[in-house]
Amino acid sequence: MADKNTPMREALRMALMEEMERDERVFVMGQEVGAWDGTHKVTRGFLEKFGARRVRDTPISEMAIGGAAVGAAMAGLRPVAEIMTINFAFLAFDALINHAAKVHYMFNGQFKCPMVMRVASGWGNQATATHSHTPEMIFAHFPGMYVAAPSNARDAKGMLKAAIRDDNPVLFSESIALYPKPAVVPDDPDFLLPIGKSDLKREGQHVTLVAWARGVEWALQAADTLAKEGVQCEVIDLRWLRPLDTALVFESFKKTNRCVVIEEALPHFGVGAEIAAQIQDNLFDYMDAPIKRVNAMDVPLPYAAELEMLALPNAQKVVDAVREVL
Repeated sequence: MADKNTPMREALRMALMEEMERDERVFVMGQEVGAWDGTHKVTRGFLEKFGARRVRDTPISEMAIGGAAVGAAMAGLRPVAEIMTINFAFLAFDALINHAAKVHYMFNGQFKCPMVMRVASGWGNQATATHSHTPEMIFAHFPGMYVAAPSNARDAKGMLKAAIRDDNPVLFSESIALYPKPAVVPDDPDFLLPIGKSDLKREGQHVTLVAWARGVEWALQAADTLAKEGVQCEVIDLRWLRPLDTALVFESFKKTNRCVVIEEALPHFGVGAEIAAQIQDNLFDYMDAPIKRVNAMDVPLPYAAELEMLALPNAQKVVDAVREVL
């Protein structure tokens, strides 16, 4: 089969399928991943293909899912656990942070925890405040826990396959809004993208836009708008929040001397603040303007559709921020 335009959910399904065919230690687990084909249909057809031994429907207990995944990984398997949305991952926090992230260190390398926790993330679609979160930075805070946040279908496939093969625990965040968005995805079963490497999505010379996950879409849309005014934006996709790769960000900032960071998350204590601090600390002499950040508003997300959209970032807010720094 040739490379073809593929939605992100199908690219993730391809990655999982290929890795389960390649390595019998890989199995999937979570609520409704088997008989119901997965909440987001990423595991569609897996139960029929791989059987109940490797496609495990679990009780409705994220704490149990996290604990079982950690134990299976420590015992030599490579679990890929699915949690319906990232807000439910808070219930598995102890398993992920106190155990998965620390096992290798606490046992002086005698144990490892090669597991992936897939979570659907993001705001929107009137899912209300308790189901609308983008809190990946909370998990990225802790050494030992890798955090992935792909922005498109191609990256999602290469990053998920790399995460499954890695010996470290990975929180793999999938933006719900990006599930149906297509991109050209390699059919190669050994297509991998390196862990902890950012990516240049668009070249420019006037301002650096730093984003990840859904923020990359807004950054690219804003860049298209600003290009009509003669403003050339350089777009950097972090891809991984831990390990965090700032090399491309620094290289770009030395050229543009201005930066806007776009994230779907809330404004305080986040990755945007970290990027701004890193630039200020390392490249102060290159700065021609303060670093601007585009975030969601600092409120629980409203249910009313108009208020919900008002509270979220969008391409126009990125355009406005770029005009400020210029």
